[in-house]
Amino acid sequence: MASFTVRVEMQNADWDDYESLHKKMAAKQYHRQIEATSGTNYQLPDAEYTHSSTTKDENEVANEVKSIADSVKKSSRVLVTKSAGRAIRGLKVV
Repeated sequence: MASFTVRVEMQNADWDDYESLHKKMAAKQYHRQIEATSGTNYQLPDAEYTHSSTTKDENEVANEVKSIADSVKKSSRVLVTKSAGRAIRGLKVV
């Protein structure tokens, strides 16, 4: 299963726009928390998500996220990274 880290930026967006984005992303199984190998859960930075898939590659994830974000605010910016491993420092434990 592939794991992805996703970053979204919406131009001229306000708090309500990002709250709408969070809800839409959650509905598609994009999460704002990450679990470390230790089992500890951490809160990701604002507008950053994690997603796992057995069928999608980074391009398909980017297209899906761009569509979700653009449905909230046009001209969104999306970065998707396929993870080969993660190291966590300084994130809030949840």
